[in-house]
Amino acid sequence: MPGDSVSYLVFDVEAVADGDLIARVRYPAEELSPAEATARYRAELLEKTGRDVLPPTFVLPVSVAVAKIGPDFRMIDLAVLDEPEYRPPAIVQGFWQGWRHYGRPALVTFNGRGYDLPVLELAAYRYGISLPDWFNVDARTYEQFRNRYNTEAHIDLMDLFTNFGATRFTGGLNLLANLIGKPGKTGIDGSQVQGMYEAGRTQEINDYCRCDVLDTYFVFLRSRVLLGKLSLDEEQAIVAETKTWLESQAPDRPAYAHYLQHWGDWQPPV
Repeated sequence: MPGDSVSYLVFDVEAVADGDLIARVRYPAEELSPAEATARYRAELLEKTGRDVLPPTFVLPVSVAVAKIGPDFRMIDLAVLDEPEYRPPAIVQGFWQGWRHYGRPALVTFNGRGYDLPVLELAAYRYGISLPDWFNVDARTYEQFRNRYNTEAHIDLMDLFTNFGATRFTGGLNLLANLIGKPGKTGIDGSQVQGMYEAGRTQEINDYCRCDVLDTYFVFLRSRVLLGKLSLDEEQAIVAETKTWLESQAPDRPAYAHYLQHWGDWQPPV
């Protein structure tokens, strides 16, 4: 893909339970194994909330996919970190080092403020990684990278579409992707990651993470049309270029072949 100046990092995180931490913090007197503690906590969450997705405080990142995006909104590359070992400490170190290496570009996520970034921040705390440039708490409020309204540091597309939480957004990234003809969820969602990890299907998790980043990227492009940063014709040209790139990569990347199988070309209204 053209260009090498990185202005945005579109990323997604997949995480699994830290069963040992769950056992020590939630059930300290019961001598549960990590697997038993995880199963019990998920059952409790399911009964209480109807979902068994663990909160960011009790998980470890096992997949982070990152797309490098140029100032013209074209994709430069898309990679998963620490492939093929997928070690949480190396993933976390690599993410923050990459952010620095490319000059602290704006991060782009869907609900990253509520999940992905808390996972990576807490992991940095766990592993003793210093992040004074991200936690620039002594800067003026609007210049702090973690300020929720500082879109030069982080564009959370969920914040954009909910007016920073003023409204609910039913359907999530899957809905936004489908509105513009992109695959969205195609048989796997985040609730299945724990079981896939326990079955040793780490490569499939990372393939799924790649596809989520692609959906996020295409939603990001359309959001730039909404904000007047791109014309519709420019966006459609970039989408076509990206599809050609995916087709060139698909023979070596099954995730891209799967994504293309579910591809839908957006058609403007008559």
